Amino acid sequence: MYEWLDREIVGHGRLPLLFFLLGFLAAFLFIRLSVRMIRAEVSWWPGNVKPGGHHVHHVVFGVVTMLVSGVSLIAVYEDGTQTTGAVLATFFGIGAALVLDEFALIFYLQDVYWADEGRTSVDAVFVAIAVTGLLLLGLRPLELINVTDFRDSPDPWVRVAIGVSSVINLLIAAVVLLKGKIWTGLLGLFIFPILLIGALRLSRPSAPWARWRYTSKPKRMLRALERERKWRRPVIRAKIFVQDFIAGTPSAEHVKEAAEHARVAAEVELDHVVHAAPPPISLHPVASGTMDGLPGPGSNT
Repeated sequence: MYEWLDREIVGHGRLPLLFFLLGFLAAFLFIRLSVRMIRAEVSWWPGNVKPGGHHVHHVVFGVVTMLVSGVSLIAVYEDGTQTTGAVLATFFGIGAALVLDEFALIFYLQDVYWADEGRTSVDAVFVAIAVTGLLLLGLRPLELINVTDFRDSPDPWVRVAIGVSSVINLLIAAVVLLKGKIWTGLLGLFIFPILLIGALRLSRPSAPWARWRYTSKPKRMLRALERERKWRRPVIRAKIFVQDFIAGTPSAEHVKEAAEHARVAAEVELDHVVHAAPPPISLHPVASGTMDGLPGPGSNT
């Protein structure tokens, strides 16, 4: 284990990245434990911070921690060692965890921590962990192939080829995102075959791609709807179960069994998100009174 860390992490300059991830995970687990204890009305340190009766959200401490450690990292960029970078990166990870744990507060501009919308924070944390883990493994985004051996080549044609491959990667990623496949697009930026499969497969039925390409093809839209419900149901159930385990059930819910809540909430979410996209707005609207192109009431024709 030590040899692997020395060879793959320290040897490739990824020690600060590793400590960022460790600080991020430790801070996220701690703050989630803390808020769960506070919610359960258990005496707990540090508890809610309320100077003068005003509740200070932990995103504030996260922003300050990120600012101080981030500026420090920039200051020691030229002369600092990996050890210095690792220490500062740990604090940056701690600050990032405190910020992303209240990402929903920033996004919705409301205190929705225990509401359904608060799950957005958990999703943001999962994304951050996934991206950091991929970078830690040595994967780089926007590469069709592993070009590590060519990246520092002085040959201008090699640089052009790398640039072209990055553009192709981004274009295919755009198609995947237009098909509504966010996680596939994210992972595909690091692992190109996943991106290619996502671009070739059916779009999600409510995505912009389906709106443009499937609304005039009922059979394809029906296939997309059936496939979406079939494959997303277990994924959504698992996601909600994990979110409940980490974040607690929303305050509006009174279901005691986590598995039962995940099952019910998954069906609600499926009904909410799995639907056919509306057809695009016509650039040449029909000058009639009905959607079928027939004359409207009171027409003389």
